[in-house]
Amino acid sequence: MEERNHLSGFVWGMLGVLCFSLTLPATNVAVQYFNSTFVGLGRTIPASLLAVLFLIINKQPVPTKKQFRDLFIIAFGAVLIFPLLTTYAMADLPVSHGAVELALLPLATAFFAMIIANERPAFKFWVASSIASLSVIIYAFTLGLGTIHLADMALIISVIILGLSYAMGAKLAKEIGSWQTIAWSVIIGAPLFLIPVIRSIHAEEILAVPITGWVSFIYLAVISQFLAYVFWYKGLSVGGISKVSQLQYLQPFLMITFSFLFLNEVFNLYTVIIAVVTVSCVIIGKNAA
Repeated sequence: MEERNHLSGFVWGMLGVLCFSLTLPATNVAVQYFNSTFVGLGRTIPASLLAVLFLIINKQPVPTKKQFRDLFIIAFGAVLIFPLLTTYAMADLPVSHGAVELALLPLATAFFAMIIANERPAFKFWVASSIASLSVIIYAFTLGLGTIHLADMALIISVIILGLSYAMGAKLAKEIGSWQTIAWSVIIGAPLFLIPVIRSIHAEEILAVPITGWVSFIYLAVISQFLAYVFWYKGLSVGGISKVSQLQYLQPFLMITFSFLFLNEVFNLYTVIIAVVTVSCVIIGKNAA
């Protein structure tokens, strides 16, 4: 029975990782046809309708006032800042480039989790974090021809803020449930984004978007912003957090692979090497934390 749970957990977890790994490629395609506000914030509107449906079907209670304060922090990072900044970055950067910088996310999450739990990070954590961060900075500096572009800064900032949201989400998930946390976060964000999204809509632009653009946007709204979290958290709850969470280390390499397969990006050995170095340091640092 235990082995069946582990297998089921890994299947659900892998589905979540696959869904998250296609987020940057889908964003890269969507920003070619839609403006960044529509792609970054507009995805929240359909996701919120799906979240409401899930909460009603499962008869979930309304969070407390204190829980809503935590949900606003989660929504700020996972629903507002991360989608907006990655959308901005993907208008200028290759997906494989973004995949390397997003590899720091587990480390950022572990850092904020320690702050929330009032724990002192181990020395090994700081060493591994420094090497991983330095690797990413050198990578961005090298490909930026001697400078770090604003798109790189946007991705790094998005990783830091999303790390805080993930850590807060992990804490709150123990109280209201895992997928419920992202569902309520999306619902909180949707009304705040409605006016900016409406203002960003231009009839000529919308009517001219091909099916590829709409498929990418729908993927971001339905899968990336909500269902991917449901799959991921389902896997963590069934298979165990410590074991299933290791799957997230595959994500940068899957992003690089998808960018090569679907976007015809050039396979860059330098990118893969930096990704291996970064992910190795992240694994060491996260385990040390």
